[in-house]
Amino acid sequence: MAEVMVTDSNFDDIVIKASAPVLVDFWAIWCGPCQIQNPILEELAKEYEGKVTIAKLNVDENPATSAKFSVMSIPTLMLFKGGQPVKQWIGVQAKDTLAFEIEKVLH
Repeated sequence: MAEVMVTDSNFDDIVIKASAPVLVDFWAIWCGPCQIQNPILEELAKEYEGKVTIAKLNVDENPATSAKFSVMSIPTLMLFKGGQPVKQWIGVQAKDTLAFEIEKVLH
């Protein structure tokens, strides 16, 4: 499954109300590090299909959600479980780092 695009208007339905964990990538098209992070997230989306949703939120187009979660730098990645953020990273993260935390919330 491809990554899911989330917006200010559908964030609650896709992320907060999700029954499975959701990893949200706060990004922007002009952000070089965000472009580096993207292929890693695509791999995780394939590997965790049906278990975890990988969601992307463009901070330029969705300022309300970015502000709600105090996103000041991008990429910022937030792992949600039960509608609550349980882990946050700022900057490009290795696949192993993200997979380790995803496994923790799945068990």
